[in-house]
Amino acid sequence: MLNFAQNSTIGVIRMSNKTRQQAILDIIAQNELDTQEELAAMLQQRGYNVTQATVSRDIKQLGLVKIAGKSKKYRYTQVSYKEHGLHAKYDNIFKESVLSMQNAGNIIVIKTVSGAANSAGAFIDRMNLPQLLGSIAGDDTIFCVTRTEQDAVDVINIIKDSY
Repeated sequence: MLNFAQNSTIGVIRMSNKTRQQAILDIIAQNELDTQEELAAMLQQRGYNVTQATVSRDIKQLGLVKIAGKSKKYRYTQVSYKEHGLHAKYDNIFKESVLSMQNAGNIIVIKTVSGAANSAGAFIDRMNLPQLLGSIAGDDTIFCVTRTEQDAVDVINIIKDSY
């Protein structure tokens, strides 16, 4: 059920979070947007009265990340999780366990606290990043392989933006 309220001062229709977030998913599916400001402007064109802070919250709640785009350097997309409801758990595990991330060419080396590499690696795997060819985790280290060095840099930036 939609929650409509008319704002008489501005003449903008405010809708529920769910409706606005669905509009965000529709917008990013049809457009390459790489800033929150661009996304807010497109929402406002569709009649949503939003601030950058609202858009930022929506991006986090929807699990949006930036990936390499075709016409722009980056674009927003939704992280695909095969197991719903686990996003927050893996997100927290990743935040609490990762000590460092750096690339050596097209290989990303992620250091974690002892015993946490498999759990942190699950977070990365569930992101289903197209630049990532594969990953392997040991006790406290994760190796991720991309096609190019630029892809490795992009993946590190996407991961950092995700947590």
